[in-house]
Amino acid sequence: MSQSQNYPLLSVPTGKLQISESPSNNADTDGEAIFLSLVIPTYKERDNIKNVVKILSQVLDECISGRYELIVVDDDSPDRTWEVAQSLMEEYPQLRVMRRQQERGLSSAVIRGWQAARGNILGVIDGDLQHPPEVLTQLVTEIEQGADLALASRHIEGGGVSSWSIVRRFLSRGAQVLGLIILPSVLGRVSDPMSGYFMVRRNAIAGAILNPVGYKILLEVIGRGRVGAIAEVGYVFCERKEGESKVTWKQYVDYLHHLLKLRLSTGHLGTVSKFSQNMGFPIGRFLRFGLVGLSGVFVDMAVLYLLSDPTTLALPLTRSKIIAGEIAIFNNFLWNDAWTFADVSMQQQEWRQRLKRFLKFNVICLAGLVLNVLILNLVFNFILPNRYIANLIAIAVATIWNFWVNLKLSWRVTDVK
Repeated sequence: MSQSQNYPLLSVPTGKLQISESPSNNADTDGEAIFLSLVIPTYKERDNIKNVVKILSQVLDECISGRYELIVVDDDSPDRTWEVAQSLMEEYPQLRVMRRQQERGLSSAVIRGWQAARGNILGVIDGDLQHPPEVLTQLVTEIEQGADLALASRHIEGGGVSSWSIVRRFLSRGAQVLGLIILPSVLGRVSDPMSGYFMVRRNAIAGAILNPVGYKILLEVIGRGRVGAIAEVGYVFCERKEGESKVTWKQYVDYLHHLLKLRLSTGHLGTVSKFSQNMGFPIGRFLRFGLVGLSGVFVDMAVLYLLSDPTTLALPLTRSKIIAGEIAIFNNFLWNDAWTFADVSMQQQEWRQRLKRFLKFNVICLAGLVLNVLILNLVFNFILPNRYIANLIAIAVATIWNFWVNLKLSWRVTDVK
């Protein structure tokens, strides 16, 4: 029998990204209770993983020997990182390995690892040694002293970054400031909300349905969990010595997307969102539709200027407005198809189906324009003789009309051959 058969891989949990109240088996093979389950999400870390497991084991053996487990969750790396990790299981009995072949993403990898964990304290650390392992001892101490969440931070005393460029420092701080504006109740609780190095009590997040975007799972834990006391420990973020960096511009886009999702699904806005969903009106989708409509206003104005201004093409105003309006409609359709109603359009990607949606969108927008004019005149002549307030009311009604009818007619799930 091969070594791999002697030390099988963990089964990948399925279903909702939700942590159970208690692990099914809170003991290792020797019957000792597991205190900490530390997840190491990996992708193409073949050159790092052996050293990572060795160093983490040495550090944790000094403070909680026999009371921890390391869970490597690999996203089916082409360099077969999972296979290298599996080969280490004989030498490190506290090591468990999961190979995900159907899912991708660091945040969901962490949660899947936590779902398979046996400890009452759940942790995460990068698999590239950019998070100094010796800080684990301090995090464990903070948890043992009563913290619900122990976080390694780059932005308190003892923390920092080793050799980041000015641009990367600016983006990191800018992302933090933006987060404080959008979601102060979450980001205001910690100094380093973009950290991916922390421990949390199982009962602080158990039962919550997590829905992370991108790499920043800490936002999800604080935003959706029941996290009380938070402790922070300073650490210096190190540059990787082996493997490839995973940081790209997409991570910042995912971060912004995640902030907006949490803003819409938690607190007072979350309550409104849930109520609207129960009433059959998806407010999150409506807000995306509104943002797309705002972009259409800018497109319309820009094209109208280019076509009609005396200093440019100087075309007749009516002709320019018709062209500008149609280009704005086309802009809005593309964004709505790719973003607002992406879940539907992905199921119907044939060009005939897209053309059909576009034609419907045009007709509905034209009807919305007619409705806008009617409401404007009705409000101005019979209710409120203020043309600007009347226009705002007309725009609001037309926007709701455009969204609701497009939702029901243009972007609807139909049978796809």
